[in-house]
Amino acid sequence: MSASHVPDPAGLRLLVAVGRTGSIGGAARETGISQQAASERLRGIEAQTGLTLLRRGPRGSELTASGVAVTEWAARLIELTDEIETAILGLRGEHSRELSVWASMTIADGLMPRWLVQLRDRQVREGGSPAAVSLTAANSHQVEDAVRNGTAHVGFVEGVDRPLHVRSIVVAHDELVLVVAADDPLARRRTAMTAEEIAELPLTSREPGSGTREVVERALAEAGVAMHESVVELTTTTAVRGSVLAGGAPAFLSRRVIQRDVESGHLAVIRTTVDLRREFRAIWSGGPQPPAGPARDLVSIARGRAHHHTRTSAAT
Repeated sequence: MSASHVPDPAGLRLLVAVGRTGSIGGAARETGISQQAASERLRGIEAQTGLTLLRRGPRGSELTASGVAVTEWAARLIELTDEIETAILGLRGEHSRELSVWASMTIADGLMPRWLVQLRDRQVREGGSPAAVSLTAANSHQVEDAVRNGTAHVGFVEGVDRPLHVRSIVVAHDELVLVVAADDPLARRRTAMTAEEIAELPLTSREPGSGTREVVERALAEAGVAMHESVVELTTTTAVRGSVLAGGAPAFLSRRVIQRDVESGHLAVIRTTVDLRREFRAIWSGGPQPPAGPARDLVSIARGRAHHHTRTSAAT
């Protein structure tokens, strides 16, 4: 395997800092190293990438056109790295920590990392210390149980109906789509697949209790049919996606989860005639508002990210 042309995260952060501060000296101060060490690191990055990233002159250094492009790509990668780091720290946390969050698999995979980064950034901007967060990924039924029994301060679930016996609010809307590997014969289909045809299709699916599976089962039941016995049942969205990418049986997945795979040509979406829209909800126990503090802040961030405004629903 050939050597990677992508610098390590520390090098990428230094390059982004040069673009942000406008100088190697400013970037060195921001990243906590000497200017000489920064200059040497940047020369190493240029050698690794095979590109001239900086234009050095008597009045300082500035990014070349290639440097600007690499910096923009690096900024996206650093943002994603920060999201993953924050989510991993949450998963490592104990439930007795300051904020216990439980989330369904799709939300934990696709949305929660960014929300947690935004929560941390908001608390730092407001002059406070970031909340210690523990994050547990589970299916929607398990999340509801954790909220009801007090294990979770706040939960995030997916589904069609408002959960009973907890308070809830819609934070985003989503749609499930039927996907196959790009080279699957079904990828060449041009007509929408009916509920009856879907009912005859062996699928890769989530386990019972999953919000994703319940949305599919309900949509088919409303059409008078039942879901075919699964080829395999997996407990995470990532595992289902990986199975389909590897050429496994078709699956229903969130459009949010597979969008990049479709754009890159690795997965294909099969149109259907069934309504597979659903809601992502924040849930909690107690009063009409989420618990004050970081739990309420996190729900606010989740709603803001979706640019969606709804009323809080009381439990029945």
